[in-house]
Amino acid sequence: MAHDEISPYVTFSHDEWAELAQSTPLPLTQADLDRISTLGDPIDLQEADAIYRPLSALMQTYAKCTGLLYKETSGFFGRQAERTPWIVGIAGSVAVGKSTAARLLQQLLSRWPHTPNVGLVPTDGFLHPNEVLKERGLMGRKGFPESYDRRALIDFLHRVKSGEEEVDVPVYDHVSYNIVPGEKIVIRKPDILIVEGLNVLQPAHPKSRPQLAVSDYFDFSIYMDASEASLREWYVSRFRSLRSTAFSHEDSYFRSYANLSDDEAEATAHQIWSSINLPNLRENIAPTRSRATVILTKGEQHRIEKIALRKV
Repeated sequence: MAHDEISPYVTFSHDEWAELAQSTPLPLTQADLDRISTLGDPIDLQEADAIYRPLSALMQTYAKCTGLLYKETSGFFGRQAERTPWIVGIAGSVAVGKSTAARLLQQLLSRWPHTPNVGLVPTDGFLHPNEVLKERGLMGRKGFPESYDRRALIDFLHRVKSGEEEVDVPVYDHVSYNIVPGEKIVIRKPDILIVEGLNVLQPAHPKSRPQLAVSDYFDFSIYMDASEASLREWYVSRFRSLRSTAFSHEDSYFRSYANLSDDEAEATAHQIWSSINLPNLRENIAPTRSRATVILTKGEQHRIEKIALRKV
């Protein structure tokens, strides 16, 4: 464990953090991983258990203490308001493995007796429909902050934090590359809600009204980090794999990519990475890293090599 006097974080190496798993309950099984694995983000049982089991236990501690603080402050003000969901934000670049991390944590956190109901919402559902993006000239900036319906996302989080029984979330389809008209995910007052997306840790825009950020509703946040070189390699590898899966579907938005040769696929993936994903990473995503409660830094093989925890 490393202490840096000028940093707000205390850092752990992979092995230092993995030692914590020895005293943490509820181990993962291979069947758990098989259910939640995602294309392009390989993770084995030992690695997942070593990193995410202690992390889930730490998050339970934070959630419990947040609940106690809520109870104490409610008593101080003479109120008997019911505690609202504990919200977790997970941010990071395209291809860094946010979805896998979110699903692992959802599974682990739901095993604890006090938080059996753990919801998961990808912010893709709050992207503006393609028709709106085309009208605004933003199709080439999909995933950038301006491509999201930020007001709708903040309204959703406000309603969840207000304790509403049911809140609807739009559904995004990665095959059609668009919002699915009329389809919704219903969030029913979870104990914990995980919100996963590229830009969820961004501060409020100075011209926005009201002056609220998505992260203002988070009780805990995680930034998934990796070098630009690793992220590029993972994105290109995933792009090549998608030719025989999502791209090959008849109704896929990217159907034209399905028959690309290896060389053509690699060139196309590099072009998309360089013109869209890399600028978004540098301009909008990476600058939010220091706003997270926890930073998980991956090495070349998707192995988390360093864990930084914000000092309390």
